[in-house]
Amino acid sequence: MVSQILDFIGGEWVSVDAARQNVINPASAAVIAEVLLTPKEVVARAVETGHKAFLEWRRVPVGERIQPLFKFKQLLEDNLDDLARTITNECGKTYTESIAEMKRSIENVEVACGMPTMMQGLNNEDIASGIDEHMFRQPLGVVAAITAFNFPGMIPLWFLPYAVATGNSFLLKPSERVPMTSAKLFNLLQQAGFPAGVVQLVNGGKETVDAILDHPLVRAVSFVGSTPVAKYIYTRASANGKRAQCQGGAKNPVVIMPDADMDMTTRIMADSAFGCAGQRCLAASVAITVGEARGIFTEQIADAAASRVVGYGLDSGVQMGPVISPESKQRIQTLIGEGEQQGATVLVDGRQKTVNGYEDGYWVHPTILDAVDPASDIAKTEIFGPVLSLMHARSVEEAIALVNSRSYGNMACIFTSSGAVARKFRNEADAGNIGINIGVAAPMAYYPFSGWNDSFFGDLHGQGHHAVEFFTQTKVVVERWPKEWSRTF
Repeated sequence: MVSQILDFIGGEWVSVDAARQNVINPASAAVIAEVLLTPKEVVARAVETGHKAFLEWRRVPVGERIQPLFKFKQLLEDNLDDLARTITNECGKTYTESIAEMKRSIENVEVACGMPTMMQGLNNEDIASGIDEHMFRQPLGVVAAITAFNFPGMIPLWFLPYAVATGNSFLLKPSERVPMTSAKLFNLLQQAGFPAGVVQLVNGGKETVDAILDHPLVRAVSFVGSTPVAKYIYTRASANGKRAQCQGGAKNPVVIMPDADMDMTTRIMADSAFGCAGQRCLAASVAITVGEARGIFTEQIADAAASRVVGYGLDSGVQMGPVISPESKQRIQTLIGEGEQQGATVLVDGRQKTVNGYEDGYWVHPTILDAVDPASDIAKTEIFGPVLSLMHARSVEEAIALVNSRSYGNMACIFTSSGAVARKFRNEADAGNIGINIGVAAPMAYYPFSGWNDSFFGDLHGQGHHAVEFFTQTKVVVERWPKEWSRTF
């Protein structure tokens, strides 16, 4: 019998009379769990429970609010192996990738433990004679996150630690494709000692999401997913008067200069393009070679793609797992075909391949499309799979123009030995996360995750000080205490 993934409301695991959906291991296509699809009336109960908890939690001193986070960090470290195996089984990535994901998750908990300093306000004495002015940061209330399938451990923790440390109550709606990791996280949160209602979990699909977006007591919404859904979440949340930070899709370009260290560049680029089966918003999806870099890089990256070991992520030596679903597999393979029809050459073809012992899995092997026309649809479409498109430019100026010609702006990187070229690129590239000789420019937890353009909708990003600002509202107090009003005791 498969496990049942329940909701966590008011400090208890709750089963409701509602539809359920199968959770599938993408490497084997086996059913490994069932998850609730929470109806709107249960979402409303969770929000109202969270609001009651918030009214008390906000009064808890910030130094006390972070104590459960210290315990939670230790529990994450103690359960690292179990969490990583769960991520691999429901998401498909390799065990090594799952471990790395959870370590980045723990970083966010560590940073949020510094909240007594991070949420400090401002003060000025004598802004006018005898008048002082202060700015305080206060929590919002119930805040929610709607998270994607590709990082089931890390993405919820981009938001949760900062939200609760600043005094809010937090409601998570994880992807219904990967609910098992969230259930394990909330078991650990329960052990960490958060008061009932401060951290809550509801599972489900669109009905659940809409119930969150429409409930008047939800003050802010965080989202990670595709650009069309990010636009929908941002529009509906904003129309209902909520703060929203919505991370969308990407088409991340990487420029490769002739003076780059080609062996290092190839190794890093292969990890960036094919790591996590290309299912991450910071995956390199377009490589733009400049001048003489074209020949050697094309040859080396094709060899790296063809030799990458694909399989079940818990098996020894596997370097890349499956994509998340049969629909994703079909979509990716269709887009590869469309790229070929639009004039690209399929240098390495990852379609119609299987893995011994896991023939039913959702496999797309590493794929290289060469000579992709920058004006073609495939050059602009987020594939979200292990597909790297190659384009070619004659100069760094032409390469930067190609970088800036797309609608997304999540990440752009360059590989070069020239400091002047690197400085020019970082100054002119139209993206929020820039990498210099880096293949995945993922900000550390104390910096914001800075997507731009169609990769992000909102004003304040996740992580670091942006998270503190997003989850708090400022209150300015101007005060005068005339001497004649003072009392003598």
